[in-house]
Amino acid sequence: MLEIGTKAPEFCNPNQDDVEICLRDLKGKWIVLYFYPKDNTPGCTNEACDFTASEDQFDDLDAVILGVSPDSPKKHRNFIEKQNLTITLLADEEKTLCEAYGVWQEKMNYGRKYMGVVRSTFIINPQGEIAAVWENVKVRQKKKVNGEPVEIKHADVVKQTLEELQK
Repeated sequence: MLEIGTKAPEFCNPNQDDVEICLRDLKGKWIVLYFYPKDNTPGCTNEACDFTASEDQFDDLDAVILGVSPDSPKKHRNFIEKQNLTITLLADEEKTLCEAYGVWQEKMNYGRKYMGVVRSTFIINPQGEIAAVWENVKVRQKKKVNGEPVEIKHADVVKQTLEELQK
């Protein structure tokens, strides 16, 4: 996993429309780069919908949201249309971007080991450095605030952190 202050690994990956998106073309902007396992699964859908719902607020912070999974551009297009997403999704079918960011790891499910994406988020500053990192992200968590259960969305935590970084 990459550390805060290190240079973000370069990438050029196709988006849902098969248009190549490169880190070098986004220099000077804040980037929220989040990795997720698979399109059209419950947690991944919630995360993408949460980022879409707050995209205007990220725009106000001069930040670009990029979701990354090993799915193809065609699967991303289907996911976007089915869920009415407005964020950009990058295809990483070869897993080179996932490996560069350290999120392609051994996982275990029902006693079976396999390789997969560990849900993670990175904020990259305008200078191209890692400014914040979340690993093993829980898309939504219940927490008690003044004794009352409150749902905390990961997208909101990322936005709040971005606001703090820009102060």
